[in-house]
Amino acid sequence: MTALKAAAAAFHTKNPDVTVDIRAVPFANLLSTLRTQGASPNGPTIAGIYDLWLPELVRDGLAAPAPSDVAADVKAAWPGNMVDDVTKQGQVRGYPNEVDLYALNYNKKLFAEAGIPAPPKTWDELKADAAKLTKRDGGKVTQQGFGVITSWASGAVHPWLSLVDSNGGQLLDGSTPKLDDPKVVAAAQLYADLIKSGATQPSMSSANANTTGPYLDNFVNGKTGMIIMANWWQSALKQAMGDRYSDVGVAPVPVGPDGTASAGVSYSWLTMVNGKASPAKQDAAWKFLQFLNGPDSGKSGSSAMGDILMSMGILPSRTSDLTAHKADLSDPFIAAYVAELPNAKPFPTVLGGEAMSQAVQKHIENIVFGKETAQQAMTAAQSEVADILAKAGA
Repeated sequence: MTALKAAAAAFHTKNPDVTVDIRAVPFANLLSTLRTQGASPNGPTIAGIYDLWLPELVRDGLAAPAPSDVAADVKAAWPGNMVDDVTKQGQVRGYPNEVDLYALNYNKKLFAEAGIPAPPKTWDELKADAAKLTKRDGGKVTQQGFGVITSWASGAVHPWLSLVDSNGGQLLDGSTPKLDDPKVVAAAQLYADLIKSGATQPSMSSANANTTGPYLDNFVNGKTGMIIMANWWQSALKQAMGDRYSDVGVAPVPVGPDGTASAGVSYSWLTMVNGKASPAKQDAAWKFLQFLNGPDSGKSGSSAMGDILMSMGILPSRTSDLTAHKADLSDPFIAAYVAELPNAKPFPTVLGGEAMSQAVQKHIENIVFGKETAQQAMTAAQSEVADILAKAGA
């Protein structure tokens, strides 16, 4: 917020007829805020959004097409896959900013104590290592080998789907769900096996989009040996762990028995302009976004947005920002994620995507809390997701 306000103030100095007010909205409320306030004359003119929401916002006229000069800017300064991500119905809809992907995070100190020389590369190794990392005091588990997330849709779905992708499975084939595919069911069974063995503890799983709660606390306090998590939480790790941050290692997501290579889920964010705003506000908004994402607004050739993202341990996507922050990207934590970018599989962005994600979350959590078997959960999820996508027109 502080950095964004500073960028807005710098823009205002050069453009005194335009004032940009910055407002933070909790992630859980962001999409509903755009839906309810977007059409209001006083609604937000600019929004930073999760790419999964873009198809719906375009359909509803809330994501304006970019002017030709902005579209040309995006196409020239961003990698092709990022341009594709912000292009819907043949038109660029905003500026890409952060890109995130999932990898295995592990506690090197706990690994050494358990006599484990290297992070697991396969699911069999993952289960074996998780068992070695699990500690009990009487009948109570005091240290879990592998942690999972509940109470937060993307937090529950993305790590699990990274295992699916690394087993050769997929969530969707075009707009057709594939949740009942044996390669997908196998990832659900992996969770069930870890829960049954005690290596994964449901009571240690609760989190939200800020990773507060038991999930974060247990990893940073050395009570969880491994998790699958995204690069953006580096700043939270540094702040919470202090000197112990050096204990954190990053490795590719372990490959399943039917997989051929690690493939963590990736997703991105973009900054869009509200198509319901007045023409004058839209013009001013695009002008500000050109400044915010341009190479002259930050330090040493970086955009201001690139500087903001890197300050939080988040990967920027503008090509010149990656060059400007080359030294920062050599940090072992971030460098491991950068190395995995070519292998990542984007989370599918389709109409109904948010409801789809919530449906899958529910059934993953049913496995975690023992309400459904892996097969039951995936069979039910297949039916629900198919219905959601059909109704959404995906």
